[in-house]
Amino acid sequence: MIEFLIGSSLAASAGLNAWMPLFLLGLADRLIPAVQLPAGWSWLSGDIALWVIGALLVLEIVADKIPALDSLNDIVQSVLRPASGGIAFGAGASAQTVAVEDPSAFFTDNAWVPIVIGVGIALAVHVVKAVGRVAANSVTGGLAAPALSTAEDGASFMLAVAAIVVPILALVLLIGLIIAAVVMTKRRRARKRAAAVG
Repeated sequence: MIEFLIGSSLAASAGLNAWMPLFLLGLADRLIPAVQLPAGWSWLSGDIALWVIGALLVLEIVADKIPALDSLNDIVQSVLRPASGGIAFGAGASAQTVAVEDPSAFFTDNAWVPIVIGVGIALAVHVVKAVGRVAANSVTGGLAAPALSTAEDGASFMLAVAAIVVPILALVLLIGLIIAAVVMTKRRRARKRAAAVG
């Protein structure tokens, strides 16, 4: 159960920022003795992986703060965030490596299940984020992009750190994220109804 909670929080974090949970997992594996990634995922803490993921993290953080570029970034990230969510869930839930010598064993052993779950969670979070961003940009002319992006990066960071260090706190944050998404969706629908009536 705890593995599912950790994996879910990491995948949700990836839905907000593709590279945040991967970078933090790699750093945690390298710097925190209590955190040890499964052998198949230990590549995340390698020098090259950390440098590449770190550079991609900085690029995404910057691109997501610039109006118009943030929408283009969300389109590109529609593939990257779910893929990252699959990797993050798999690594966090101690799944087996995706580098499989015998592809048929990958499906018979169900090693793919955590990855697919992570892809689904990250995709759902990404879709809510992207739709909310388009709505906010259209209402504010893009002026809300930096503030929203900073909040999303903060939420991604908090979810990933909590998942790695205090999984129960990650559950609370994940529930809060879900409640916030539901409340925002209801408010947007109410505004559309009010605008249609008025």
